Amino acid sequence: MSGTGRAPSKSYGTTAVASSPWIVVSIGVAVMVVLLVVALGAYRGRSPDFDAQPGPPPPTVALPELPLPPTASASPTSSARATRTPAERTSSPSTRPAPSRSSRAPSPTAGGGDAPLAVPPSSPLSGRYRVVNSFHGGFIGEVLIRNSSSTGRDWTARLTFPGGRLDSAWLEGGPQGTVSRTDDGFSYRSGQDLAGGASVALRFHVERADSRPASCTVDGVGCTGL
Repeated sequence: MSGTGRAPSKSYGTTAVASSPWIVVSIGVAVMVVLLVVALGAYRGRSPDFDAQPGPPPPTVALPELPLPPTASASPTSSARATRTPAERTSSPSTRPAPSRSSRAPSPTAGGGDAPLAVPPSSPLSGRYRVVNSFHGGFIGEVLIRNSSSTGRDWTARLTFPGGRLDSAWLEGGPQGTVSRTDDGFSYRSGQDLAGGASVALRFHVERADSRPASCTVDGVGCTGL
């Protein structure tokens, strides 16, 4: 027995590792898990101030100042409009042009009311007064009535003789009309229309009055010849 060499004995640990390789794998996984936990703890333990700390500001370059263009002075009206608040703009009524008022003075009225007097149209009829004959206590007068239009028209003549008395009135050479006496004169209305461009003489006999009438009109138009 002494001459025979003894075989070397194997280590138990080496034999266990060789016979069970999963043990090595398990140890490696455990080590990786530990390292991962340590890394996560170190990441969560970092200060938030360090993460939020900003980097250095970028360099700024000063630009040259340009002169401002001249601006017109704002009027008080435009300033007031510019400073109005939105509420004021909403509540302010819309601007409408005020209706223009005529500068023409109102026409006078007969009764003092607001309605203006109607201006009668100009009549184409006219009258010319003259004294045909005068005598003691009276005279014979005449109004020559002329129609300047192209159509026939009727007419009315009115004469006033204060204090006088009408004796008679008639038309020369034509159909007679209607006479109406008043306190101080008379009016005469034609019996038929006076043709356009024609004329007719109205004559009358007046007593105890001046031969010049106080008034003489034909269709409201004053007589000439007075």
